[in-house]
Amino acid sequence: MDRRQLAEFLRSRRARVQPGDVGLPTGTRRRTPGLRREEAARLAGISVDYYTRLEQARGPHPSRQVLSALARALRLSDDERAHLYHLVGELPAPPTGPSPHVPAGILHLLDRLDDTPAYVIDVKFEILAWNPMAAALLGDPTTWPPGRRNMVWNMFGSELSAIALADPQSSAFADECVAELRAAAAQYPKDPGIQGLIARLRAASPEFVRRWEQLRVYVRRGSTTKRVRHPVVGELTLECEVLDVAGHGQRLIVYTAAPGSPSAEALKLLGVVGTQWPSEYLA
Repeated sequence: MDRRQLAEFLRSRRARVQPGDVGLPTGTRRRTPGLRREEAARLAGISVDYYTRLEQARGPHPSRQVLSALARALRLSDDERAHLYHLVGELPAPPTGPSPHVPAGILHLLDRLDDTPAYVIDVKFEILAWNPMAAALLGDPTTWPPGRRNMVWNMFGSELSAIALADPQSSAFADECVAELRAAAAQYPKDPGIQGLIARLRAASPEFVRRWEQLRVYVRRGSTTKRVRHPVVGELTLECEVLDVAGHGQRLIVYTAAPGSPSAEALKLLGVVGTQWPSEYLA
């Protein structure tokens, strides 16, 4: 255990967290940036004396429970959390659920793909980020009602589920989604978002229950061919690339068309049409 580096790291991370970030009053008499030691200790659920000794490089070896509490209180990123564990000679515990935060590099990549539909989902198929071309191809998620930015829920729990599941390609995709959701539930057994989604789906959809009870497990990798029917530019045949966002429980989905194909021309038209779908398709 490197007590000196641990102390320096805790002090630097505490100075970075603003009181307002964690629901504390800012006040006007703060002489140093960030949280006070007593505030950090209270947020972590440990005594002020214990926390002070850690920052003064004279504390005991923190337990894994204390490390987890410190990481949460100081709002550490995944990499910073791992570093905290390494400083005390511990292996980081695996994350309890997929990250809700898309890495900045992935967001920048979405922005650069201005002629290619692309979006990010987590392992429970929650849509986290997308570019304008994805919104033009699949619909703009900002216009969807709360709770509708989940692809599995839209497949089984929406008013259009019966129509979607009657299509052979959509039905096969639904089978894959359920099998991937089972894999995600095993990977993150304590994640409330995954467990809550499964409970909602079981209550709302006999079709989901039937597929769920088949106990299939599947994790999508590589590329597949997708057929997309668009209300303005017609049917497109696209290559769907699924790229893992390492360490975040997320995937980047990218759609491309063969150069010179009718689908490539349709994508170009889609870039002009944008998200101006006819109103009857925005249910």
